[in-house]
Amino acid sequence: MLVCIPDVLTPDEVAYCRKVLDGAGWVDGKVTAGEQSAKAKYNLQVPEHSDESKELGQIVLKALGRNPTFTSAALPLRVYPPLFNRYDKGMNFHAHVDNAIRALPGTGFRIRTDVSSTLFLSDPEDYDGGELVIQDTYGTQTVKLPAGHMVVYPSTSLHSVNPVTRGSRWASFFWSQSLVKDDSKRALLYNFDLSIIETRKALPDDHPAVLGLTATYHNLVRQWAEI
Repeated sequence: MLVCIPDVLTPDEVAYCRKVLDGAGWVDGKVTAGEQSAKAKYNLQVPEHSDESKELGQIVLKALGRNPTFTSAALPLRVYPPLFNRYDKGMNFHAHVDNAIRALPGTGFRIRTDVSSTLFLSDPEDYDGGELVIQDTYGTQTVKLPAGHMVVYPSTSLHSVNPVTRGSRWASFFWSQSLVKDDSKRALLYNFDLSIIETRKALPDDHPAVLGLTATYHNLVRQWAEI
């Protein structure tokens, strides 16, 4: 399931992130790539343990916490601290699949990467190329969103970033371990939640149909969730 989520960050938050990143020390993006991905990855990244990455990561996490669409689509149990990358002219990322397991920095925890997220920090008119290309059972999707908008998709998907031919593409990226491991079940729950939202617009919250749908949704989550 691929879901595009608008306005995860406000324009002011995007501007602040850009300002901080402009003064950050960028390094080769291969530092966080697995063995196979490193052979395909050509970009720059803010060091994971830098003050800039930690500060901006908190801004992104707070934005995710207030975004009901992200919660509904990803059903996150844990979120990997957001990272930040850029693709300047000539840079790209060949087709790859994200690592299945990632260790959470500074903790003894590891997360299973169920859902991948890219939060755009550059507007489409700021650069040419740089599209995120995602291949999965729903076909091949090309994604290039306004700054502050985000796309979430299964981490099992084969995906790539097309070469940038003009300008620079900046983004935050991260992974989530979902309460519901299976993407097809997450998709059912997401569509179910959307139906409940539409039903509540037409009927009062105490209507039997609303109560029944809501109860069934939560009982499915209870049955499928892994904690």
